[in-house]
Amino acid sequence: MPDTSPRGENVPNVDSYDMGVGAGFYVNATSPPYNENYHMYTYVTEELPRLLETEFALGCDNLKSICGHSMGGHGALTVALKQNEGQWTSVSAFAPICNSTDSPWGKKAFESYLGSVEKGNEHDATLLLSQQKEQVYDEILIEQGLDDQFLFQLKPEALEKAAQKVGQKLTINNRDGYDHGYFFISAFIKNHVAFHGERLTKKKRHLAVEKISAIGSSFSETQGKVITCKAMVARGPKQPLTHET
Repeated sequence: MPDTSPRGENVPNVDSYDMGVGAGFYVNATSPPYNENYHMYTYVTEELPRLLETEFALGCDNLKSICGHSMGGHGALTVALKQNEGQWTSVSAFAPICNSTDSPWGKKAFESYLGSVEKGNEHDATLLLSQQKEQVYDEILIEQGLDDQFLFQLKPEALEKAAQKVGQKLTINNRDGYDHGYFFISAFIKNHVAFHGERLTKKKRHLAVEKISAIGSSFSETQGKVITCKAMVARGPKQPLTHET
């Protein structure tokens, strides 16, 4: 699981849960003092995938999905919508910040990390989805608790309007009696694992078929033709090997 922010004794921080090491907002900060350490967008999109692929062979052939909660849900949606040319197989989120430039959390973060709210436009899931010309993913899945005390910050209705505008299938499961906490996540995380597993399996099978088809096409090039090859041949016991064609 990727962290929310960089860590370490010399990492700039503020005494607030929604900034600093509590919330990096998955951007590459450009404003001091955060610009030296807060490169969470690069970490999630480049460094971590490369590490997982190199060390554990995970995510090869872009067989990877992304999911997050709250600010992490914001990160999952924005990363998937910015990298929408096959880099990710599927995306889902729990109570994500859907319209961050119109959220007090997002405004505070973008002003501090990027210098202005406007510079956060490229990290706003609603704005990114609105810019699409067609459906990007077969489905985007979101869970939202209706007793969420931060619902005014999250604005799922804005993302829903953007999805309708571009024809993107968006499923928002509004859950009665659930708030913003981790019990909410634990209640429905199995559904999201299954959601991603189904799509990753489908893509893996599709890639396997493509590879088999590629092998078959190479065989067809020589089918029914005389094949010329070289071999080392011994014509009798204790006879030296000779090159023959």
